[in-house]
Amino acid sequence: MLIEYDGLKDQRAQIKVIGVGGAGGNAIQRMIKEKLTDVEFIAINTDAQALSVNEAEIKIQIGANKTRGLGAGTDPSIGYHAALESKDRIEDIVRDTDMIIITAGMGGGTGTGAAPVIAEIAKNSGALTIGFVTKPFLFEGTLRNKQALEGIKRLREHVDTLIVVPNEKIFDIIDDETNCLDGFSIADSILNQGTTGISDLITKNGLINLDFADVRTIIKRKGPAVIGVSRTSGPDRAIKAVENAIHCPLLESNSIKGARGLLINFTGGSDMKLNEVRKAASMIYEEAGENANVVFGALIDEDMKDEISVTVIATGLDMNEVDTPQELEPLPLNAIPEIEIVSNIDPEPMLSAPEKEQIKIFEEPNAPSTEKEAIPIFGESMHLDTTIYPLDETQKDNMNVPAYIRKIFKHR
Repeated sequence: MLIEYDGLKDQRAQIKVIGVGGAGGNAIQRMIKEKLTDVEFIAINTDAQALSVNEAEIKIQIGANKTRGLGAGTDPSIGYHAALESKDRIEDIVRDTDMIIITAGMGGGTGTGAAPVIAEIAKNSGALTIGFVTKPFLFEGTLRNKQALEGIKRLREHVDTLIVVPNEKIFDIIDDETNCLDGFSIADSILNQGTTGISDLITKNGLINLDFADVRTIIKRKGPAVIGVSRTSGPDRAIKAVENAIHCPLLESNSIKGARGLLINFTGGSDMKLNEVRKAASMIYEEAGENANVVFGALIDEDMKDEISVTVIATGLDMNEVDTPQELEPLPLNAIPEIEIVSNIDPEPMLSAPEKEQIKIFEEPNAPSTEKEAIPIFGESMHLDTTIYPLDETQKDNMNVPAYIRKIFKHR
């Protein structure tokens, strides 16, 4: 006898995508506009204005007492403290979730500082946690790039799998006529298609169905990963899609050799042939190597006429991982100390010794005081330290200084 149980419809895997900071918020905004279903979107930011225009179902302003909703001013320590201030709220929204994808742009204040804290809370809740972040363009400067490397290193400690997309590689696939909107949307589209590929495998019925346990096997505690997506049509469409996906120029590593886990999803119309899928999937397996644990799914989408889409996530890649960073300690909000960056993601940009001395991100408490005269500002009402030291003349227009501080000097 068949017994129907209405509760089964509520037993689907719960997937949430959290966009942290400006870049993370933009990424989930694009996914919302692309009508990605079966996931819940959450925007987290220190910038109240950016949150007000985001269409995510849940929006959380973190660090309201510390930032007054004005952002983190490219200072990761502010983003870090803002996340700690709102820890209880973050714990509430990640509770009872099976998989959490955290997306952010590394290098700024909120994404760089808050994303590792949010990831740690998510992972401690028992959720399968995936990090999907971008690195800055080189023209954004040494400070931002160095902060990005440190943020990536810290985030890696608290996710099961981390995928990094260097914005600089966008120039490998665009031409001189590509406008800014299209250029900046490219990295977001990789995240969108990757998230779609994962969620479709888990939530949609297909020719070859997978469950959440299959996906967890490939991703959990697998460390560095790459994701490739491609959609092609015409002769040899499946083979071409795979070639484009596994050699995607946007990825930190455009090779899946040595991967310990492979998550593969093919989507096509009713004309998708089993034999073409078999040949294309075999090509992925041969590229990765015989030690890869493969999870494979195939879906039918009647809207895809003469097209095939493939998503490949390769996990457990050997990227010469370095020692993990020490746990962050609470630091003063205006602290900007010197650190030594060691990263297995990308050694660029190379820094000269004088440049290294100028790049400062976090500072230990009780740092040596400066000899410059302290100028009082409205520190108590802003929940900041009550003094700030004046900038040199050459630094007064430095865009790395928070806007509300630059305004003080502009009117002096």
